[in-house]
Amino acid sequence: MWKDLRPAAQPAAQTFSRPMIAALLPDHGETLAWNAADETVELKGYALPVDRDGDLVYQFLLVPWTGACSHMPTPPPNQIVLVTLPKPYRMEKAYQTVSVTGRLKPDMEKSQLFITDGVTVIQSGYAFSGAEVADIDSVPETVELQQANPWKFLKK
Repeated sequence: MWKDLRPAAQPAAQTFSRPMIAALLPDHGETLAWNAADETVELKGYALPVDRDGDLVYQFLLVPWTGACSHMPTPPPNQIVLVTLPKPYRMEKAYQTVSVTGRLKPDMEKSQLFITDGVTVIQSGYAFSGAEVADIDSVPETVELQQANPWKFLKK
């Protein structure tokens, strides 16, 4: 679970107006809590492509909520996982809901993320390598952050 990756005293995101972001934490979210690199674990979240060729993804960031890193402030590194795949994964959309199974290890890593308004550097606190990825319908145990939609008047 995502809560196992951060220290118990670190708060989770509560609402859209107060998301858990690295800049607001005393240690900027660099304190890692998970240290069982020999165990095989499953973590569910949202995939944000880092290295891709069309719809084939070779590396992605796994984040706890949709919109993290590109449309909102960046979550702390202890809530971002870099996933490097042994074979490409076909991804239909950014923030696709996925389940990743493998060995999760602490690994502070910086990745360049190409988004519509430029390039940003994202620091992840954990890494999966050689992991298996599967599509899922929803992500349990995450905070659903509702984004304010400036176009909602068109839905009338």
